[in-house]
Amino acid sequence: MSEFSVRDFYDELAADYHLIFADWDASIAHQAQVLSGLVRLRLGAGPHRILDCSCGIGTQAIGLALGGHEVVASDLSPVAAARAAAEVATRGTQIPIAAADMRRLPFKSSTFDVVLCADNSLPHLLSAQDLRMALINMRRVLRNDGLLMITLRAYDDVRQTKPTATPPQISKTPYGQVITFQLWHWHEDGERYDLEHFQLIPMQNTWNVRVRRTTYWALTRPQLTAFVADAGFTNITWHTPASSGYYQPVLTAQCAPSMR
Repeated sequence: MSEFSVRDFYDELAADYHLIFADWDASIAHQAQVLSGLVRLRLGAGPHRILDCSCGIGTQAIGLALGGHEVVASDLSPVAAARAAAEVATRGTQIPIAAADMRRLPFKSSTFDVVLCADNSLPHLLSAQDLRMALINMRRVLRNDGLLMITLRAYDDVRQTKPTATPPQISKTPYGQVITFQLWHWHEDGERYDLEHFQLIPMQNTWNVRVRRTTYWALTRPQLTAFVADAGFTNITWHTPASSGYYQPVLTAQCAPSMR
């Protein structure tokens, strides 16, 4: 992973990240409902101690905390983490939030019941070594039989078709409609791609065009399943959007006690 470029991408996007959603507050509530349901399925009603290790501006962490879980959050981007802290402060809940790299999580071993890595964050890790480091760190901070949850794009089909752009998304603001879309530039290996993230913000009689760039590894389900198993997780299950109601495929797995 190019740490500097990924951090820059989210530092620059933090102020506008909520504009990706047609209704950010509705997304916060819906995602928390679905993710909490998957946690209950494996660990029971809770509440549970959850680490959101790619919290961004707080989309998942806020909803989970408002749902009664004890949430701790971290993100590579200090600007995104600061915005998440500000959003938490306005919503009547409490979440300790840190700027931290998921490959070097600054938390004690066996601390959490659940580690969540959502919003296609893991594929920013561009090498097998970095991916293993992150997954081993997630396992380290989980208790025995603790739950790992990862959400990412449905890359299996994407790897076959190799799209070069995404359809535009529209969100409404008090100042007009914001248009968001992406351009994808595939590497020669056919697995990684450079992304250009465009947001067109209305401004008087024209548009303010904001462009941010980063790189992803389009991991297929078999690839990620193998990495997760190698890091010491068992009971690996994929939950499709059709079955879970979540907007991305969700992988769940549990920390194998024998790996301690």
